[in-house]
Amino acid sequence: MALRNTISGRISGRGRRSMSSWWGSVEPAPKDPILGVTEAFLADPSPHKVNVGVGAYRDDNGKPVVLQCVREAERRIAGHSNMEYLPMGGSVKMIEETLKLAYGENSELIKDKRIAAVQSLSGTGACRLFADFQKRFRPDSQIYIPVPTWSNHHNIWRDAQVPQRTFHYYHPESKGLDFAGMMDDIRNAPSGSFFLLHACAHNPTGVDPSEEQWKEISYQFKVKGHFPFFDMAYQGFASGDPERDAKSIRIFLEDGHLIGIAQSYAKNMGLYGQRVGCLSVLCEDEKQAVAVKSQLQQLARPMYSNPPVHGALIVSTILGDPDLKKLWLKEVKVMADRIIGMRTALRENLEKLGSPLLWEHITKQIGMFCYSGMTPEQVDRLTDEFHIYMTRNGRISMAGVTTGNVGYLANAIHEVTKSA
Repeated sequence: MALRNTISGRISGRGRRSMSSWWGSVEPAPKDPILGVTEAFLADPSPHKVNVGVGAYRDDNGKPVVLQCVREAERRIAGHSNMEYLPMGGSVKMIEETLKLAYGENSELIKDKRIAAVQSLSGTGACRLFADFQKRFRPDSQIYIPVPTWSNHHNIWRDAQVPQRTFHYYHPESKGLDFAGMMDDIRNAPSGSFFLLHACAHNPTGVDPSEEQWKEISYQFKVKGHFPFFDMAYQGFASGDPERDAKSIRIFLEDGHLIGIAQSYAKNMGLYGQRVGCLSVLCEDEKQAVAVKSQLQQLARPMYSNPPVHGALIVSTILGDPDLKKLWLKEVKVMADRIIGMRTALRENLEKLGSPLLWEHITKQIGMFCYSGMTPEQVDRLTDEFHIYMTRNGRISMAGVTTGNVGYLANAIHEVTKSA
């Protein structure tokens, strides 16, 4: 008995040492550069604090918004549906309506069943699903990502183990598009490369190519045989018109490209927490589309098995009802117009203060974000001295700018930039 207790004690001791070392090498992860801003804002006790870092729409009182069309859709679906699993590919009705937004209401591509599409966990999930699909079926490929881009794009393709390259996009001196650099990189990339493109309201810069520039980009993609993957997180939210915001995609479709699209309803329907989106891949024919969809579903199965139902029901109810869709189009335009109005107000306030800098880029850019051109040190001063929070790359979320704080924000920006 004594021997057994001794052995048991030794094993127990070794076991404790082994178990305690299992996670001993785990270090705290670095804070997300975007989500960390909100954490710091919430911890600040100042009554004057302003958050222009959050990528979510706010009304002119700085409060979160739930659209009327969403409330009405929720009323209609309450108690009218069971809680059964969706198929791995998600809601067929939601996907049908979503494809019409991207490819066109009367698209022949939809009628010919050439599009492989699955419901995704918002735009992030759509990007990740495509990245894994790219890695599995084009294992030797790379992805070209614009400089700069939404920071999570790098995380997504990195964790999918797809090698990344970059291409020129933003021109710091002009605070506009580096079109010449972008075209050179497209021409010099190996033929048949994958490129990540922002369909509209580029995040974080708010700088989009013009229609003519999109046509030139599409032509060069055709010459080189590149594959365009569009992240369309802001359709309707950029200009207030979903058709206008899909123009880049329509240009590529008219030129006969096979494309991929990540769509999201976080911004344009305010369904941030519902995580409802769609991944679609245009294929050569219906047979290929069936095969591609089956593989996308196979990738989704070990990730999350099938997507959530509530957000999909809200979207399909709104887009499937003419009156609700009309209300949505009205409301999304109101959101876009408020942001455009705040751009004008911020620029006018800065100019009235006698800023020695030029601020026309504020109104030339589009969408939720303004790429201000401020340095990380200037942003730090905004936070330390004025309790204004944004990402250190100088990206301002125009959704966080209100008639009540735009003057305070402009004054603070003027103070930290006037010596420049």
